[in-house]
Order: sequence, then structure tokens, then C-alpha cells
Amino acid sequence: MDIQDKIINKVAQSGLMTIDLAHYAPTQDIVEYDIKDNLFHGLILKEKDFREFVKNHDWSQYSGKTVAITCSTDAIVPTWAYMILANKMAPYAQGVSFGTKEDIYRDLFLKTLNEMDYTPYTDQRVVIKGCGDIPVPESAFVLFTSKLTPIVKSIMYGEPCSTVPVYKRKS
Repeated sequence: MDIQDKIINKVAQSGLMTIDLAHYAPTQDIVEYDIKDNLFHGLILKEKDFREFVKNHDWSQYSGKTVAITCSTDAIVPTWAYMILANKMAPYAQGVSFGTKEDIYRDLFLKTLNEMDYTPYTDQRVVIKGCGDIPVPESAFVLFTSKLTPIVKSIMYGEPCSTVPVYKRKS
């Protein structure tokens, strides 16, 4: 008998379902439009100048992208200015939202998790993978855990060989 025939993969036999939330990460090209570049001295939106910019700007550069409209300065920007930007981007962009690039990434991530079918996890022992190359916001881990808790036998965090227990259903 070969030595490899004697090696038993206990992780594979454990019946654990390993979930990598990175698989649900948004793949859209998210760009950020910072209205600060339209402000006079970074503080004031001059309507005439803004409308001239809107009229002459090449909005097609947002084709197929998800746009995060934000203001990174401490200026008071009238709501209608954001609305005009959204109106001009909408025919080209895949989506337009208010917030930072990180906000939109998180929102798209959570939208995907909210739309998932969780029934395959019913009565399963689940390990939610913790580390990876693709950033997973904490809010995704929180939402995923809250969706799983009512239906699974257990939830663990980490890798199957080294997990942190999160939840175990009482028998």
C-alpha cells in the first residue's frame, strides 16, 4: 500500500461548505466623479460656470461604467448640481450613485448578497473564508452571516484547517 493511499483529507471529509465572499465582489468598472473640480476655489458652485461645463463636457467617457458622484471638500453643494450630473451621465453609465467609489463598491456587493438564494446552505456547516486578494467589506461578512444564521447548523470564519467559531445551532 502506497503512503498516499493512507493520507486522509479530513477537511474534505468534514462536510464543511467553504464560501469565499470574494466570488460575489462587484466586477463593474467603478469611477469616481468629484464635483470639487467644478467649485470656485474649491468652495462655491457658480451656476453659470457649472452649466457651461455641463454643456461642453464629454459625457461619453462614462460609457459602461458605474459612476460614484462625490464631493471631497467641505463645500455646500446644491442638490440640483448632483442631479444634473446624474442626468448627463445616465444615458452612458451602467449606473450612477452618490457616494465614494468605496461606498458604491460596498453597495453593489451588498445588493448581490441580498439577491442570493440561501437555500443551498440550509442545515449546512459553513466556513466563510477570511483572507484573499479581493477586498471584502466587513458589511458583506455581517450581511452574509445574518442571512445564514437562521438556516445553517454552524458558521465558522477562516480556513477549514483553522477556523474561528461564529455560530452553532443548539440541538
